[in-house]
Amino acid sequence: MNRDHEALLALFDREMREHARPDGPGVRVERTGDVVRQVGTADDWNAVVWSDPDLDPARADAVIAAQVAHYAALGHGEFEWKLYAHDRPADLAHRLLAAGFEAEEPETLLVAPVADLSTAVELPDGVRLRTVSDAQDVELMARAHERAFGSDWSRLRHQVLARLAEDPDGFVGVLAMVGDEPVSAARMELYPGTGFAGLWGGGTVEAWRGKGVYRALVAFRARIAAERGYRYLQVDASDMSSPILRRLGFVALSTTTPYVYRSH
Repeated sequence: MNRDHEALLALFDREMREHARPDGPGVRVERTGDVVRQVGTADDWNAVVWSDPDLDPARADAVIAAQVAHYAALGHGEFEWKLYAHDRPADLAHRLLAAGFEAEEPETLLVAPVADLSTAVELPDGVRLRTVSDAQDVELMARAHERAFGSDWSRLRHQVLARLAEDPDGFVGVLAMVGDEPVSAARMELYPGTGFAGLWGGGTVEAWRGKGVYRALVAFRARIAAERGYRYLQVDASDMSSPILRRLGFVALSTTTPYVYRSH
């Protein structure tokens, strides 16, 4: 990793993790000596988002156990430790597994300067983009997501509805429509006080993949980020979206893996 990338990763760690802001209404960020965590209701994203780079093996197991106890005391049956490849100690992943966490699919942390990205939206014939404005649009987002990924969207539905109702300036939802049917949906989280906005979603139903819909959704959101003064776009990218994003100008800074604890 070159120096520019190292500096950008350090900026990301500082602004988006160590000094994390709540990612929606009704949630809070708590800071202890060793971790920063987000806490909300059971339907919110509950997670450890940062751990002290000086966390040493002698303390790590106790810190992990303290987080398990904290979320259990709140009655949460599930929470995530969002681990990055450069987090310390080097064996933190193994310690999380030993403590009962389960690793989910790793993703690549990709970042691009907004000024370097194309904002030209080029769509295949028959597809149009529009922003999400109400609960009916959220249902269309859910339909697109579930058709594209085959996974339940109920928790995200709760979070997006809350954002629309209580924090609309911090969120942009986008639908790709063919007639009355959603063929893709994506969202952008805006983080005031930082230089970053995050791209999420972008799953496209199978029949419309490979036609440029995902690239158009990125360009559409990049244009909005530029208009609102954000300097960087960040993506936790799957293996499917990572090659597209790299071609668009995003660079890999690290990998991130959700380690999920579920009480049994």
